[in-house]
Amino acid sequence: MYARLLVIVIAMVAGMAGSAPASEGGDQPTLFTGDLGNVFWSLVTFGAVLVVLGKFAWKPILTALQKREDFIRESLAQAKKDRDEAEARLKEYSQKLTAARAEATAIVDEGRRDADAVKRKIEQEAKEEAARILERSKREIGIATETAIKQLYELSGRLATDVASRIIRKELNSQEHARLINESLEELSRAARN
Repeated sequence: MYARLLVIVIAMVAGMAGSAPASEGGDQPTLFTGDLGNVFWSLVTFGAVLVVLGKFAWKPILTALQKREDFIRESLAQAKKDRDEAEARLKEYSQKLTAARAEATAIVDEGRRDADAVKRKIEQEAKEEAARILERSKREIGIATETAIKQLYELSGRLATDVASRIIRKELNSQEHARLINESLEELSRAARN
């Protein structure tokens, strides 16, 4: 690489030295006036600078640049790897989240179905219990009505017997008759209240 660069520089300098016009005034040298001694020492100096730079400066610079390039390449590879892992985790988390949402929806739906079933069962049991209570109440009311009617008949019979026995015992006049009726009515109303 250095040799190729050195050859190119020599060819350029030689080409410039050979094609430079002679100065017309003679005193003043120009940049392109051909002086083989200056060209030789310029090339030697340039070569020495190239060797010194190649040995002491370019190798550390190239090594540092190579290390930096390797570091950047590794960083990019690591970043790509991290990004791929992050995308994989994100996809996994998205799938888990979707599954969790589906499971939560299923649980809520099952809870609603269970609640509806319990509600229907409670309503059915309440209707059955209400029907039983109503039937029992009707029976109790019927029994109470029959008992009251029976007691009323017994009381009426007793009162009628009492009234008849009182009538038979004495002859009644119209005042006595009214008094007996009022007494019977009072006893009847007292018996109904008890």
